[in-house]
Amino acid sequence: MTTFKHIALWALTLIFVYAGARAEERPYSFGVISQRSPLLTAQYWNPILRYVSEKSGVPLALKLAKTGPDHAAMIGRGEFDFLYSNHNFTRENDKVGYSVIARPIEEAIRGEIVVLEESPVRSFADLRGKEVVFPSAVAFVGYHVPMDALLRAGVKVQPLFAGNQEGAMGQLVSGRAPAAAVNSQIMRDFAKRQTVAYRVVWSSEPYLNIPVSAHPSVPKAKAAAVRAALVGMAQDAAGAGVLAESAALIKQAPPYGFVAAADREYDNVRAFYRTSLVSE
Repeated sequence: MTTFKHIALWALTLIFVYAGARAEERPYSFGVISQRSPLLTAQYWNPILRYVSEKSGVPLALKLAKTGPDHAAMIGRGEFDFLYSNHNFTRENDKVGYSVIARPIEEAIRGEIVVLEESPVRSFADLRGKEVVFPSAVAFVGYHVPMDALLRAGVKVQPLFAGNQEGAMGQLVSGRAPAAAVNSQIMRDFAKRQTVAYRVVWSSEPYLNIPVSAHPSVPKAKAAAVRAALVGMAQDAAGAGVLAESAALIKQAPPYGFVAAADREYDNVRAFYRTSLVSE
């Protein structure tokens, strides 16, 4: 059980994650999409942000929302200076003007509907009328993509919402729901960490992994410095060590690190939102 001491330490890290910054320089907020617990998210990202802060000279502070919908709303209000998210590509949030600067080296992600290995569910049709647990109503590959496919197939399900990706997976494992809609990569890592045998009932087209973006108010030189630090991590011994240690926490498979990326690489995400049968 998380102790009060752990919660206090976590709260402090959200404020003091950056190191080596001049006292008079404010930290730039770095918002991270809600996929795992706040504690695990902080444990994963804080070492990365400390490294990037030191290398780039741009102090970064992790900033988390309580829920996925809160995170999406904060993007819409432009409350993050930098973010690791794909909620900035919705029709409404795209107007804010966040610019993609980098993305993980990892393979593309897919939306999946998964069941436990011994489940009798074999197809979309078998899900008709059943409960399906989703991370939240704003998750891209965890809700919008699979729900759009269900609607187009005429398969009506009873949606449940778990709060984040791993919460949905936990409800699947516990038997609370017979199927879960998930991010393929998060599911793979979770299953490895928790030793879960599962089957994929449905899978979407691939989408590039969730990117890092900068708010239009961030000076271009600072955004470029952060991008350079992220892209250079895997080639630097200290940076590679940070990446490997964070990856070990969640059983993330290699390769680790980031590559430079641009907005146009995510046009298929924007196109999906424009034609989706699921309302934002």
